Amino acid sequence: MKLLVIDMQKGLVDEDLYDYENFLDRTLRLVEAARKNGIEVIFMQHDAGPGSGMSAGDEAFKMIDELSPEAGEKVFVKTINSCFGNRDLKAYLEQQEDKRLMVIGLQTNYCIDATVKSAFERGFDVIIPEGTNSTFDNNYMSAETTVRYYNEDVWEEIVDAVSMEEALEMLGK
Repeated sequence: MKLLVIDMQKGLVDEDLYDYENFLDRTLRLVEAARKNGIEVIFMQHDAGPGSGMSAGDEAFKMIDELSPEAGEKVFVKTINSCFGNRDLKAYLEQQEDKRLMVIGLQTNYCIDATVKSAFERGFDVIIPEGTNSTFDNNYMSAETTVRYYNEDVWEEIVDAVSMEEALEMLGK
């Protein structure tokens, strides 16, 4: 199993996210559990392009202080929503025998959704721990409705939705 941490960057992580404190706490706990038990943690960063304010070299592009990658942990950069748009990540994951991928991070209705669907299409077993993806309010739905819609409806048949306790057990608690 791999733990894929998506877009936990300074330009995205803030208190306007749905269930911010619980989301952040759960995310940090899963990364800590994975590290403690030798589960590989892979980080993705979104680069929105030069001049966007969220590109390599910009403060908003950097990972949040609480979740900096440790020495030896892989960090990939993507320029589209799906993490599989990064050819190096795609090739690396497709070489792995273990096709289980626990996906956490931001944003539910953008990069998490695109990555979940791309992973499923490529034969990965996608695991989504409860409360470990979040987003902001949008023009059509509140952040809470958006998170619930994707987690409880859109991904219902393509992911293994698990409780936080189940996720920690999978990571070797």
